[in-house]
Amino acid sequence: MELSSSGPARPVGRGRKAQAAVRAATLAELLDRGYAELTIEGVAQRAGVHKTTVYRRWTDRASLVVDALAEHFATDIPIPDTGAVETDLQALARALVQSMTGPVGRAVQTTIFSDAGRLPEIAEARRRVLADRFRRAEPVVTRAIERGELPAATDHVELFKTMAAPIYFRLLVSADPIEESTADQAVRITLAAARAGALTHGSAEAVKATEADAGQA
Repeated sequence: MELSSSGPARPVGRGRKAQAAVRAATLAELLDRGYAELTIEGVAQRAGVHKTTVYRRWTDRASLVVDALAEHFATDIPIPDTGAVETDLQALARALVQSMTGPVGRAVQTTIFSDAGRLPEIAEARRRVLADRFRRAEPVVTRAIERGELPAATDHVELFKTMAAPIYFRLLVSADPIEESTADQAVRITLAAARAGALTHGSAEAVKATEADAGQA
């Protein structure tokens, strides 16, 4: 998604077009100013709408930011269907890399992992974004199980967490370069774990039980 530059936009009217303009303006303001300095007035000016148009759809700044982030990530990463789990996961992982290293992704990181990340509304945005990520992984895993490429009890949430972990580690901890090869390596690690049965439903509980048994031996 390409964000508009600073300054007011031309009037866009009402309806879906106005809502899209407001969401885009919200993301642009979030990138330029951060959550602390984002205002309804600033968003309205950038979007080319009156602030009453914003309040008609969103009650406050918090609901606007949460909705703009959730809507963006709901359309930013498609659900791939290439016919094979490896290429499906590659598409998901590469899209995640592109999304999180782009302008909106950087704004999200700045917002979520700054002081603003402790605010309930930002926590809600994080929850909705992650829930959408998990939802997009589910059909990929379901089809892979049906094709016999993954164990029947593979948990799509655990699979996505495993795949995303190396990417987020580079983003938030090590600051190492993130490239397409980063996504592909994450997929190889994830598939190895999934095919070994480490990412099935209840696998975490099974590991704990095994460790407990070992401790009692």
